[in-house]
Amino acid sequence: MTLTMPIRVLDADPVAALPDWIAIGGGRGLARAWEADPDDVVAVLAQSGLRGRGGAGFPTGVKWATVRADRSAELPATVVVNGAEGEPGSYKDRSIMLANPYRVIEGALIAAAVIEADQIVLALKTSSPEVVERVRAAVDEVRQAGWLIEAAVDVVVGPEHYLYGEETALLEVVNGREPFPRIAPPWRRGAEDLGDDSALAAQVDLAAPGAAAPPALVNNVETLSNVPGIIANGAAWFREVGTTASPGTLVVTVSGGTERAGVAEIPMGTTLREAIDLVGGGARTGRVRGVLPGVSGPVIRERDLDVPLTYEGFEGIGSSLGAGAFIVIDEADDPVAIAQGASRFLAVESCGQCQPCKQDGLVISEVLDRARASSPEPGDADELDSRLGTVADGARCFLATQHQTLVGSLIEAFPDEFGAHLAGHVPAATPVQIAEIDRIDHDQVVWDPDQATKQPDWTHDDVSSGAAPAERLNQRAGEV
Repeated sequence: MTLTMPIRVLDADPVAALPDWIAIGGGRGLARAWEADPDDVVAVLAQSGLRGRGGAGFPTGVKWATVRADRSAELPATVVVNGAEGEPGSYKDRSIMLANPYRVIEGALIAAAVIEADQIVLALKTSSPEVVERVRAAVDEVRQAGWLIEAAVDVVVGPEHYLYGEETALLEVVNGREPFPRIAPPWRRGAEDLGDDSALAAQVDLAAPGAAAPPALVNNVETLSNVPGIIANGAAWFREVGTTASPGTLVVTVSGGTERAGVAEIPMGTTLREAIDLVGGGARTGRVRGVLPGVSGPVIRERDLDVPLTYEGFEGIGSSLGAGAFIVIDEADDPVAIAQGASRFLAVESCGQCQPCKQDGLVISEVLDRARASSPEPGDADELDSRLGTVADGARCFLATQHQTLVGSLIEAFPDEFGAHLAGHVPAATPVQIAEIDRIDHDQVVWDPDQATKQPDWTHDDVSSGAAPAERLNQRAGEV
């Protein structure tokens, strides 16, 4: 099985310096954006069919047009690059930035020209120091080359928490607070802050539509990396790869029960089965029984492995393309242990602003851990069903829904295994860690070692305080 592997955003060889990027066409997209009418740039982006590669898949041209239309007459907008990659099983954004950060920066500068922003924020994670160093060096080069004539560029290094990657929580970090999701969307209230000094997003007054607070354009690393090529070469060029409804390429990460782990850029429309074989070398043991799209959506069942990697394809099977992070379940894996690992990750990473998300999530994880160990307590099956029904009540972000749908889908896909474990009829399964990828070393994933010791209160103490992170960190902020 062979596929032509295009290079649109993931350079085969690292681009060492800005002159090397210019030598292979870098800067052409930015030059055209500076010369063109901003509405024409948005139109080309819309015609290209580019959709957000961070998980939601929202049409990029529509997003830019919305932010442009909602910009403030008093204050300039901000472009925020979401480089806070933390989806379990994803290593694509860091791979892109390590190979060629100039693509991302150029895409952000084009965005700034379109929405008339005077500031670009590159939001990165403290847990990826090599990425921070590479991007900061690239920003210095771009600054010295005179590319920052209309917008300043800052690098913000935020915490390791999963919610830092959520769009509104990321803006909270940019504002100097903790990564707790907001209710107001970025297009209505952006990176500028009109609120008080509370650490909690829930305690910051929301700016009404038309208020002085300008919107923020938040785009994922992979999304912005596509922009220079589209503006330089045109919408038709972008559509030469992929499908009509999902044009372009997708940078995927394949890990879990495969022969090897890897990151690759492939045409959209490639089937999931082909991606697993090409990037991961196929199942490690036996056959592929299912695939987790990170922890962002329902498990993809064995019967659906020939689904095309398109937004409409995944919607058709009731799952989510997410960030292109595919954790494979093979015949050596125990689905109950995998469900427990994913549940623990989501329960720990919940901020606790929404009580059911945190409390029900922790109970789900505890019940699944007893099931994994084949040491159930009376009523565990009913308790699991009940908590899955309420965990997403009143949720302000998508994390609780992820918990509900992912665990629920695994129970539905593997009823015999869950039934046997909940009845204590099979041996205990070895725990499985579901976590952020720390790195890929010699085709093998090294998972974030800190996730195993992280407590539900977001400390690494021997015993959790019992307080939700939102409660604990807001109290700390008040004391300071």
